[in-house]
Amino acid sequence: MALQVGDKAPAIDLVDQNGNKRRSNDLKGKVLVLFFYPKDDTPGCTAEACSFRDNYSVFEKLDSEVWGVSGDDDISHRQFAERHGLPYALLSDKDNTLRRAFEVPRTLGMLPSRVTYVIDGQGTIRHIFNNLLDGPAHMREACRVVGEIKKKR
Repeated sequence: MALQVGDKAPAIDLVDQNGNKRRSNDLKGKVLVLFFYPKDDTPGCTAEACSFRDNYSVFEKLDSEVWGVSGDDDISHRQFAERHGLPYALLSDKDNTLRRAFEVPRTLGMLPSRVTYVIDGQGTIRHIFNNLLDGPAHMREACRVVGEIKKKR
């Protein structure tokens, strides 16, 4: 059964593009926007990553974190982040352990899907957005939901 809104998010413990360990337990109550994307430097993934970059200050003002996840290694992530000026963490999930834990589906049974999770400060999934073709829509959805979560506090 796939993860749903209201479920506890699986624990995150991966290395980012700079070799830093990123753990969900270290977020200290911050909202986390966790977006899974297929591959560094592909057109749709670049559009998605850059939309989060272009609106990163909004997420910062809302005291939230943004982390991207793909199966690319930390070297690929570092080059991708540098090439596009990405200010947030890109987590390397080479063996797809986190993708499986979050039950991110595959498109047509073989392509990694593009799914974004908004996880509140208590570790509960508050929103899931799955759209392979419209990368920038992930940022818009995440921004809307993070704003709603912050208004309720």
